[in-house]
Amino acid sequence: MAAPNPDVVVVTTTHDAEPAARALAAAVVRERLAACAQVYPVRSVYWWDGEVQEGAEWRVDLKTRADLAARLTAFITEHHTYDTPEVVAVPVVAGSSGYLAWVAAETAP
Repeated sequence: MAAPNPDVVVVTTTHDAEPAARALAAAVVRERLAACAQVYPVRSVYWWDGEVQEGAEWRVDLKTRADLAARLTAFITEHHTYDTPEVVAVPVVAGSSGYLAWVAAETAP
């Protein structure tokens, strides 16, 4: 493992349909706001409209530079169908130096 790297984050969002999640992931990568994305099914339990809800969703994990998190959040919010989409950034505390350098290079201006 490389030394801690506060410059890379994983931004997570969810979608209710796989095609929409994949389209969002592709759009974000195409815009160079993330180096890559993973899309996979999850089961979500959450409070909404005054009661506990449960449903299938598609999680999208996006790897990007920390300084792009605000722009990525704005992009997701603008292009999402949810009223209040989940957008959470988690710092990468360590990782392989080659991978972290790749993320930085693929999202460079």
